[in-house]
Amino acid sequence: MKTFDVIIAGGAMAGGTLALAISQLSHQTLSVAVIEAYQSDNQSHPGFDSRAIALSYGTVETLKTFGIWPHLAGVVTPIKHIHVSDRQHFGMTDIDHNDVDLEALGYVVELADVGNVYSELLSHHENIDVFCPAKVAGIERFQDSVTVSLSNGERVQGQLLVAADGALSTCSELVGLEFTDHDFGQHAIIANVVASELHQGRAFERFTEHGPIAMLPMSDNRLSLVWCVPPEKVHEIMNCADDAFLAELQRMFGWRLGEFKRVGARTSYPLQLRVRDKNISHRFAIVGNAAQTLHPIAGQGFNLGIRDVATLAEEITANDCIGEYRQLARFQRRREEDRHATITLTSSLVHLFSNQWATLSLSRSLGLFTVDNIPQLKAPLLKRTLGIVNR
Repeated sequence: MKTFDVIIAGGAMAGGTLALAISQLSHQTLSVAVIEAYQSDNQSHPGFDSRAIALSYGTVETLKTFGIWPHLAGVVTPIKHIHVSDRQHFGMTDIDHNDVDLEALGYVVELADVGNVYSELLSHHENIDVFCPAKVAGIERFQDSVTVSLSNGERVQGQLLVAADGALSTCSELVGLEFTDHDFGQHAIIANVVASELHQGRAFERFTEHGPIAMLPMSDNRLSLVWCVPPEKVHEIMNCADDAFLAELQRMFGWRLGEFKRVGARTSYPLQLRVRDKNISHRFAIVGNAAQTLHPIAGQGFNLGIRDVATLAEEITANDCIGEYRQLARFQRRREEDRHATITLTSSLVHLFSNQWATLSLSRSLGLFTVDNIPQLKAPLLKRTLGIVNR
């Protein structure tokens, strides 16, 4: 049985970032095991249908600290401008990178590229062992250690197990960490589209009577679409012909990008707020979507997870009491305020912008108009959007 300082379940961007951060901050003196179920596809270009995520300015600064950003910088698309509007109402607000004297407000990266980059980076750290493909099959916790049984028959031991294994965290279930959830009554339809106009690094958040529509700029003039709709509309939109899909999207989004010309493969999933009641237990911690899964409105969930990762990496490498209660308790205290504020913000925005009561519709429009014209009100929103948040 191999022994490590830290075991990380999940080698995607949250778990991979944590492993690389621990290695960087400890000068490769701490040993790390990464357990990942899926192998990188090693494709040089993921193609039209690749999924993408937005990295906030704050997340990029964090990745720079851990020496990761230079390896991602060549495969990202900058977000130069963010436009927020409310369909059939006058309120709107704009944020431009020149207004805040930044090269970009954030960056969009395709997950296939992340997989390739992280696989290469992890292989260059001799203190990081990747067990792939493998899943966590069992967890035994002792006073000073934790032992993890893998689906391939191997067993590994460490001082701390970190779950970065996604919203349906197997590790959290095995440990018995309970969660609360809330059904937003919406499904997200995910696809890539191309419009007749160049996106020019513009991102859009368009609130409609059914839910928000988000567009993120990607390479080759593609846009990553997240379209939130009520459950009763999912089957119709998922199964209609491409022409009908694009026509309905055009009707709901408008013409700020010209005419929508092409749509790729579509996927959908129900939108729920899922929050683990605690993000630590004995010799155990959780980060990213395993700790909290948010509505995609305003793109806060992933960037909140990276702040979890950064804080935990700092605590793990700050002293030699890896996995002890006092260390994990500090991590929990440091994450409490940001976690609560971000969850509250995203959930409140969903309920505010999905409600068609006349008084709330008017309040939304006035709010967007006011935020756009009063710098003192725009600044706090901008900081949260950019991910400039105290940890």
